[in-house]
Amino acid sequence: MRVATVTFNPAIDQTITVDHLIPGEVHRARAVRQNAGGKGVNVASCLADWGIPVTAFGLLGSENAALFEALCAEKTIADRFLRIPGATRVNLKIVDDQDTTDINMGGAAVDAPALEKQIEQVEAFAGSDSLIVLSGSLPPGCPPGLYAELIARLRGRGARVLLDTSGLPLLLALQGKTLPNIIKPNLRELADWAGEPVETAEDALRIAARLAAKGVELVVVSMGAQGALFLSHSGALTARLRAEGVTSTVGAGDAMVAGLVAALSEAAELEEIARLSTAFAVGKLGLAGPNLPDRDTIRTLMGQVTIASAGRAEAGGAGETT
Repeated sequence: MRVATVTFNPAIDQTITVDHLIPGEVHRARAVRQNAGGKGVNVASCLADWGIPVTAFGLLGSENAALFEALCAEKTIADRFLRIPGATRVNLKIVDDQDTTDINMGGAAVDAPALEKQIEQVEAFAGSDSLIVLSGSLPPGCPPGLYAELIARLRGRGARVLLDTSGLPLLLALQGKTLPNIIKPNLRELADWAGEPVETAEDALRIAARLAAKGVELVVVSMGAQGALFLSHSGALTARLRAEGVTSTVGAGDAMVAGLVAALSEAAELEEIARLSTAFAVGKLGLAGPNLPDRDTIRTLMGQVTIASAGRAEAGGAGETT
């Protein structure tokens, strides 16, 4: 299976570590680092760590492309980014002893010719042997229905499509005649689509079942401390794994998406999909940047994941997952 990621709004993630963030106070940084980021970039990076060949598409500002070019070269990611005038946005992540505070920029405006050129390149990649991940927000200049249009075009060429976005682009994509094969919303995003509160695993299962009935093959719902819900034609289950030694939460959801792709590339059953994607997410928490630990560590984490049939709890092993 050929795999590609599409990131229309990549970002350089600048992470600043402080002892304890207090609004309005002066802080001294303990560490500062920059990583090539954006949701699809993070997914591609983790897939490369797992040994899966991946092609990265997207729109990249030519003025500060060096970090992305270095990442692709280091991890042997096929760089199919379209360079556009200007600079890629810089997002700020402030990490302290309790949490991560994100300050995300909107991104540089994109013109229609550049956008269509990149879409045509992604469409040319698509085929019946491909899985294409559409991730993240859309920059200014992109119509909110872009993902809905692109899903129809890619699936029309036989590709499978995994969508991980939020807000109006997600709502429009789920209102289209052609839906993505796989989606990974969180509880808030699921609630936005449903137009009603979604707070528990039972709520998530009920709403995810509505999406499955509309034709989505696999619905994965991130539920914070409740773990993640996995729903497909073969059943529904929840997966949880306590996170130990958290270094950075940045990109953990993208690591889960990478785990989904890795499992799907192996034609895994639902429980294996849940175990591997959860292990990817938790394994990434111990590392800075969009990186995975080695395979042995991931395999060990897979064995520690607690699996339960959706809608009921099993004794023992319950813990937090991210």
